[in-house]
Amino acid sequence: MAHSNPEELTAFVIEQMQKIKEPREREIFTSLVKHLHAFVSEVHLSEAEFHKACGLIARLGQQCTPSHNEVVLMAGSLGVSSLVCLTNNGDQGKRPTTANLMGPFWRQNSPIMKSGESIVRSATPGEPVWVRVCVKDLNSKVVPNARVDVWHSSTEGLYENQDPKQAQMNLRGTFITDEEGRFEFETIKPSGYPIPINGLVGDLLKILGRHNNRPAHIHFMIFKEGYKTQFSQVYSSDDPVLDTDVQFGVTKALIGHYVRNEKLLLPSHPQGVAGWNLDFEFQIEAGAAYLPNPPVTEKKEL
Repeated sequence: MAHSNPEELTAFVIEQMQKIKEPREREIFTSLVKHLHAFVSEVHLSEAEFHKACGLIARLGQQCTPSHNEVVLMAGSLGVSSLVCLTNNGDQGKRPTTANLMGPFWRQNSPIMKSGESIVRSATPGEPVWVRVCVKDLNSKVVPNARVDVWHSSTEGLYENQDPKQAQMNLRGTFITDEEGRFEFETIKPSGYPIPINGLVGDLLKILGRHNNRPAHIHFMIFKEGYKTQFSQVYSSDDPVLDTDVQFGVTKALIGHYVRNEKLLLPSHPQGVAGWNLDFEFQIEAGAAYLPNPPVTEKKEL
């Protein structure tokens, strides 16, 4: 169909979306065209700006590697990741939820661990922490035999896939909840860290005038058939950038409180050592269990 003005063009493109057979895909693409065309019209996007935007989108993909995902980092820095999470959890955003961002550093196949073991696999500086986790459903009933992946950065602010000095799968592990929905593990107290700014995300943050720091957190992924897979991040209440997280990820339901223990009894320190206790309870929702494609598939090598 020939068209002679912006309104006719948009109407024609929307009309073509109706040929999509799958209803949900048709709904998504129709809405995408409506909002994308409306955005271009609202800001009166120039031809030069359009070509620049296409180049930026291409660069996003080019900056992704097996050990780094710039696209996920960008989605978080614009608040899109958190919006998707809050919209799809907590009874469609009507109640608090312990669901949170997957983040760009989840890896599949981290080692299977027994409750009480340590996820520290190579010499890693930091204060020791004993973490106790409980998984329940929305009715406060415990959830046994759930798979829970755990991972976090070192005190240098690097995940093992970013850091050739760390052992393979350092500060990562997979646990299974017991009959009371619980498991425990030893690790080190994570610190906050800056996200990479040598790519497009760095350029964005300069424009926004924002810092590039994330508050300290530990990641969890909870998987069990019959329940919606939940990615979570438990944030440290004492972190100075808790209220200004560059990825907009902090929610009230996910602020964890570390309790100082001057004589923490650990498998690695049976006589006791100064450290921290962290107790946290997750609530997962009924739904379809699934595992998305991991944003990280390899470890960076020297």
